[in-house]
Amino acid sequence: MASKLSRRHLVFAVPFLLAACQGKQKSTVQAGLTPLSDGTPNYASAYAPVRDGGFSLPGIDYQSFDPKYLRQTVFYPTKYPAGTIVVDPKKKFLYLVQPGGRAIRYGIGVGRAGFAWNGEAVIRFKREWPKWFPPDEMIERDPKLEKYRDGQEGGPRNPIGARGLYLWQGNKDTLYRIHSTNQPSSIGTNASSGCIRMWHQDIIDLYKRVELGTKVVVLS
Repeated sequence: MASKLSRRHLVFAVPFLLAACQGKQKSTVQAGLTPLSDGTPNYASAYAPVRDGGFSLPGIDYQSFDPKYLRQTVFYPTKYPAGTIVVDPKKKFLYLVQPGGRAIRYGIGVGRAGFAWNGEAVIRFKREWPKWFPPDEMIERDPKLEKYRDGQEGGPRNPIGARGLYLWQGNKDTLYRIHSTNQPSSIGTNASSGCIRMWHQDIIDLYKRVELGTKVVVLS
């Protein structure tokens, strides 16, 4: 009798298990990740070393970070329409809103004390391996940056990194960017001068998904 019950429970359970696996696979693919056999993301592949724009980018030691900072699709009901970027500095997350109450979530690094910024802006420019121009205020704080007043050429040592999304309010440059970082350990921390940092592999993924004019909401 017990054997019959076990087989019966198994018959009923299989469709639910298959549905759960398919749901994981769909969420994984939506986040631009390759699913493993159980539907979970293959992060070893997602954060592996990559060659981009003629530069070699190191892999991310993703296992040393809290898994919540790894790219993933999450349930995220919000008033903002699909395609909006919502940044939560307190939780160190960037959300790219998707249809159906979902979002692709990325771990980020944000401004340290005294450098935080919040508000709404749009992406005015998108640039691959851009020059970095340190603001005058930054040069005043660190005179060694004077040599970069006319710009530091793009490359892995450049603080903007592989991609830059430039945030504007109307016709005014906020001077804040969403960009990759050559300091991967800063993700999940308050470390920047106000800009929003991402791993190279994640900003490359986000860059491909967003258009000029995308709305960016940075929560307080």
